[in-house]
Amino acid sequence: MSNERPVTLAEVKEILEEEQKVRAELGPEQKVSLDHVTRLIKLSADDARKLFKELRSLEFVSENVAVKIVDTLPAYPEDVRALFAKERLILDKKQIDQLLGAVKKYV
Repeated sequence: MSNERPVTLAEVKEILEEEQKVRAELGPEQKVSLDHVTRLIKLSADDARKLFKELRSLEFVSENVAVKIVDTLPAYPEDVRALFAKERLILDKKQIDQLLGAVKKYV
């Protein structure tokens, strides 16, 4: 059984920073990745995990979509609908409001 799971950008940053402490120097790809996620993340790793957990408690949110929501922090219903476009799930207004309400707690 695999331990693979999707991770948020904030968790990627945390992992790379921990690796940087262990190694003398990160590899070129890791340095670029760390720089990239440092510029993109909007939440701390702890807040990202809390928001992820809250989103996953909603039965209609998959792991992959929860990670996308945490990474992008959508502010508008259209943004939420775009994230669910490949899920073949049409959200109603109540579901979208639940998601946006959860995101607003962390922004």
